[in-house]
Amino acid sequence: MGFTAVSDLRVMPDSQDHAEAHVVIQSPGDSPIELLGRATGLSKQRIKLAMTQGAVWITRGRNTRRLRRAKRALRAGDEVHLYYDAAILAEIPPEPTLVADVGTYSVWCKPSGLRSQGSRWGDHCTVVRWAERHLRPERSAFTVHRLDRAANGLILVAHSRSIAAALSRLFRERRVEKRYRAIVAGDFSEQPDPVRVESPIDDKDAVSQFSIAEVSDDRSCSMIDIQIETGRKHQVRRHLAELGYPIIGDRLYGSGANDGVDLQLTAYLLVFHCPVADKRVEYRLGDQWLPKITVASIASPDGGRSVAP
Repeated sequence: MGFTAVSDLRVMPDSQDHAEAHVVIQSPGDSPIELLGRATGLSKQRIKLAMTQGAVWITRGRNTRRLRRAKRALRAGDEVHLYYDAAILAEIPPEPTLVADVGTYSVWCKPSGLRSQGSRWGDHCTVVRWAERHLRPERSAFTVHRLDRAANGLILVAHSRSIAAALSRLFRERRVEKRYRAIVAGDFSEQPDPVRVESPIDDKDAVSQFSIAEVSDDRSCSMIDIQIETGRKHQVRRHLAELGYPIIGDRLYGSGANDGVDLQLTAYLLVFHCPVADKRVEYRLGDQWLPKITVASIASPDGGRSVAP
């Protein structure tokens, strides 16, 4: 049983915690697990885990997709790719909450820490993969839009390619109303109400609108309501930091303090014309899901804030 290792084979020295390998199937009887094991020195058990968690891929012609089953029929000339990162594969995904199951798409409340989509290193810690494994009846799942890993709230998952394309088009054409709630550092009532920010992000137009909802008793932090017209990466976080009101728990654009508080940003409303029911639909989280200001919100010397999760 022969195999050919192709470009970009890497194994970290003195460690089997990180490896990348690409092998070519020589005959239909070749075992991808054995070939990848020979190429990397990883055990069959580790490779099987990586396979089930979305870190093994197969390329056939111009099509590349995840390979999850070791017994899947392969052809000579197929390329099998392994992207192994022990730290990523060891992550335990926090559980999302199902809000609605429409059949061809579902609506979830994504917790902080759960990813919207996977990478070549795996997808077991994504809301899409969770939906595939836990919905009944089982069905395929496809990414429609994204929500920061650190944020929580409403997210759509499609269960057919056509519905994924239809829903994605709504987001792309700005025909989805998206609202968020956030707790920010400082007294936001000092700003005009509402505040509209149109600062480009990565040379692309980005529009956010912020309104005051509540201010803490000590004026150290505020609850704000947010509506966005575009969906750029970290748009809300970057616009608020630009205004001088970083979101509590934002260790990327805020104070940088690791105070153990999750990012206080929740996507609580999605409104759009449903391509399945052919009518306007609204999905809204209840108050129990929204971030809350505590009476004892006190500014710390490093600029952090004490806020209820």
